Amino acid sequence: MAAILLRRGAQLLFVLLVVTLLAFWMITLLPGDPATQILGYSGDQAALAAVRQDLGLDEPFWRRYLAWLGGVVTGDLGTSYITSTPVTESLAQRLPVTLELLLLSQVVSLGLAVPAGVAAARRAGGLLDRTLTTVSFGLLSTPVFVSGVVLIMIFAVRWPLLPATGYTPFGVDPAGNLRSMLLPAVTLAAAQLAVYARLLRSDLIATLREDYITLARARGLSPRRVLWRHALRPSAISLVTVVGLNLGALIGGAVIIETLFGLPGVGRLIVDSILSRDYLVVQGGVLVVAVGYVLVNFGIDLLYGVLDPRIRHAS
Repeated sequence: MAAILLRRGAQLLFVLLVVTLLAFWMITLLPGDPATQILGYSGDQAALAAVRQDLGLDEPFWRRYLAWLGGVVTGDLGTSYITSTPVTESLAQRLPVTLELLLLSQVVSLGLAVPAGVAAARRAGGLLDRTLTTVSFGLLSTPVFVSGVVLIMIFAVRWPLLPATGYTPFGVDPAGNLRSMLLPAVTLAAAQLAVYARLLRSDLIATLREDYITLARARGLSPRRVLWRHALRPSAISLVTVVGLNLGALIGGAVIIETLFGLPGVGRLIVDSILSRDYLVVQGGVLVVAVGYVLVNFGIDLLYGVLDPRIRHAS
């Protein structure tokens, strides 16, 4: 087990280095100049050159990347060019909002997808199965920003039950926090719900045709026990894989959702920093996203052995 963890840890470290290097390189290709953003277009060339020198923007690409990487090792992600705020502080303020949004959206999507997928697989080809297929296609074909606008029109404008924009911290008002996050979480969960339900339904139908399921039924086990205890766990491996891989799509959707609903999250911070050419904030945000993505997928790999002992024994 220790050897597996060391090998996976080395692979994850390599992935992080490649992702941060590519992100740092692509950021340098963006048009515009942080010095111009700071001084404005009326600044003369001497002042612009002085600002670039103070920020280290006149250094070669590789030297700036190595300096940034050395700061990461010590926990220093630099200071914002525009606000002069430490990048770590800005991310620490925004990260809880994004994490809450992602977590709530996964809870909503999985909480609805698992019962729906199980019920559809139990009576494949029936009315519920056909209804789930139709609803899934509708959710998958609807862009996330369209779903968000529709939900705002229904639950915030037509029937003012939930706020359309804004964020209430959990420590200030837990109930208000849930109300402010419910519409964004449901919007982000809609497309994922369709994917999870259809995937689990297909895998469960295939699993229910396996010989060991027939043997379990022959032993007199109840259909409910066969379905939930013997068929669901091996059928959930593909679902768990997709949940981990979908983290990237969720983060991309969170950028739109945070902008649409006015949430002060990491996605919105990255977009605002790109527009203002605040490179160090963008790079810090990319690092946080990359670390979160690889850690989640690392946890997914470990979870495989819990869901299917054959994988654990093979490892």
